Amino acid sequence: MVQGGKGFDMFKTGIGYDVHRLAKGRNLVLGGVQIPHTVGLDGHSDADVVLHAICDAILGALGLGDIGEHFPNTDKKYYNISSIKLLESVYRLVGQEDYVIVNVDTVILAEEPKIKNFKPLMKTRIAKTLKIDESCVNIKATTAEGLGAMGRKEGIGAYATVLLRKRGRKKK
Repeated sequence: MVQGGKGFDMFKTGIGYDVHRLAKGRNLVLGGVQIPHTVGLDGHSDADVVLHAICDAILGALGLGDIGEHFPNTDKKYYNISSIKLLESVYRLVGQEDYVIVNVDTVILAEEPKIKNFKPLMKTRIAKTLKIDESCVNIKATTAEGLGAMGRKEGIGAYATVLLRKRGRKKK
């Protein structure tokens, strides 16, 4: 008997990760929220590592590759695009594949700034974009305790997991 595949796809999980280097002259956007800070994240889009990690988690759960395949940094139409737009595009794929999002869990890895006060707005923006209740979105933050590139304040990273459920079939 084959384990997985057809008949075993009621639930699917995905994990995503993204990291961007910090750079002067850029806005810092995390979870769809602009956060006041002296530097921002460098990238082709707005470099929102939180939303990029969520996009990758969803794409992974659906078995549809990764964010770079869908929104290549070589395509000028994605230059400085809001990552909310990217997440909206990925969300449409969830419906096309006949799934719904059960929950999203993220962790942001940054020495600074402190994001505690921005987490409620991030939850609201993510939940609204994914058309799920805010109670289904969790955002955590941690530091690298001064270790490695993140600890040296060279960048910010984020991890995300997502749980998808196959949409229920309507009875005839």
